[in-house]
Amino acid sequence: MRHPRTVMSAVLGLGLGIAAALGTTPAIAAPAPAAPTAHVAYTAHSGSHESAAANKAFFEAVVKSVAEKRAANPGAQSVTIVYSAANAPSFRTQIANSAQIWNSSVSNVRLQEGSNADFAYYEGNDPMGSYASTDGHGNGYVFLDYAQNQQYDSTRVTTHETGHVLGLPDHYTGPCSELMSGGGPGPSCTNPYPDSNERNQVNYLWQYGFAAALTAGGS
Repeated sequence: MRHPRTVMSAVLGLGLGIAAALGTTPAIAAPAPAAPTAHVAYTAHSGSHESAAANKAFFEAVVKSVAEKRAANPGAQSVTIVYSAANAPSFRTQIANSAQIWNSSVSNVRLQEGSNADFAYYEGNDPMGSYASTDGHGNGYVFLDYAQNQQYDSTRVTTHETGHVLGLPDHYTGPCSELMSGGGPGPSCTNPYPDSNERNQVNYLWQYGFAAALTAGGS
């Protein structure tokens, strides 16, 4: 197993798009950050130099939320991350597919829709495209942009952004077979599956890194 790359990378953009028909559903605005946040788009040319810090902040927000609930069941072999898709109704299929892809790809963490969510999905129009971020209050969310989901494969976009939830950074120079290469390979790339290295990184992070993150968070 290749040693995981630095797993943190910050408000992460994965610009993509769904059909124009998606725009017919009223969008629910994503939470307004308490302060300006770093932003990284699906494509590298519009990325932010602060991406690593943003990804780290997002991941830590999810870890903190999960840890508070996991304390009641410390013997669980895998960590469960609960999400809400209520504010992204146009993308329910893509979100469900994304969760299924990750749940079938890794063993140390699971995604599950439910109440008391650790993070939420939102939809709408944003010139920055799709991204993962925090609201400035320790809560994480993924924003899915209509226009970018028209240009890129929507399931790949959603699964990519969910990869940030699990701690993976962008790697735009990677091939289409690498999920976190995002928009780097171009719109023709429709692969929604993480490669073996990405799967190993997520399993490593949630098996070993989770305990370390909890220790750091409690200090």
